[in-house]
Amino acid sequence: MPKKEPLKGTYCLLIHLKQDSKITIGKLGEKNFQKGYYIYVGSALNSLKTRIQRHLRKEKKIHWHIDYLLNNENAEIIEVIYTISDIKWECKIAATIAETGIEVVNFGCSDCKCNSHLLYFEKYPESRKTCINSLKKYDLKVNYFE
Repeated sequence: MPKKEPLKGTYCLLIHLKQDSKITIGKLGEKNFQKGYYIYVGSALNSLKTRIQRHLRKEKKIHWHIDYLLNNENAEIIEVIYTISDIKWECKIAATIAETGIEVVNFGCSDCKCNSHLLYFEKYPESRKTCINSLKKYDLKVNYFE
């Protein structure tokens, strides 16, 4: 029986920050985050499900910028939207979302030339709609992680 390959793809974490917070983000240092909704765009070209499950865990080793944000008591992932693809869509999706959202400069993009992979929105419906539309813009199938 052939070995099943792990899923590859790009994902968006929809995060609610319950109140204004000052958070130290690794080498980026201390940053002020407004209460509201954030979309973090990432990719996993080895095991998408495992990466998403890692983000959803509270107990984990702090490794990426997003880990510092998610480690804050005011931050909570409220939804995960993803697409399955062998192609890394992370930068295009983040840039498309940035057309509507406000970039948290240099966040989550130390391995590319993007301005940011974390985008701020005041309201949840707008953040969710923007995320879904950014995937659809590139004819990517929208999936919801459960």
